[in-house]
Amino acid sequence: MEIIELQGHRKENSGKVEATKIRRTGQVPAVMYKSGGGESTQFALEATAVRPLVFTPKFRIAQISLNGATYKCIVKDIQFHPVSEEVLHVDFLELVPGIKFKASVPLRFAGTAPGVKEGGKFIPRMRTVNILTTPEKAVDEVHADITAMQLGDTIRIKDITVLDGVEITNPPAVPIASIEVPRALKAK
Repeated sequence: MEIIELQGHRKENSGKVEATKIRRTGQVPAVMYKSGGGESTQFALEATAVRPLVFTPKFRIAQISLNGATYKCIVKDIQFHPVSEEVLHVDFLELVPGIKFKASVPLRFAGTAPGVKEGGKFIPRMRTVNILTTPEKAVDEVHADITAMQLGDTIRIKDITVLDGVEITNPPAVPIASIEVPRALKAK
């Protein structure tokens, strides 16, 4: 699992005026919540350091250093400027060992489907799945095996085999991919 290291600076004040001052200095206001409740911590990050964590399809963990202490976190929410798409605010969730957290991770398809070799078109219906896991068992992506898919087949969430300690929270009947039969083959 890829970890992005970030250096944060604690904020003394909060509010709209303070957030605007922070953004003018090239930083992004952020808040870190604890898994299972507790006090939140407000801080600021360099805007350029946040980009590799935000603008990626990958699931990454942020290792945030604040006043000598280090915290492992995931991004829970991001606020963007409506026109410039500049990052305005980031919410982090601190990962506490042994406490489960929810995350959205990329869905990858493994193998080659025989239905595609016969002329079918592979149509992915989902790009990410929601998981519930502990930090020790966290995965950066979930794999779905498509090697048994024939023309007209559909695989669903329930067909994904996941590692021990990881639970997919999407409804099991939701389709994740299918192989469509092209018109040329339907006419035969």
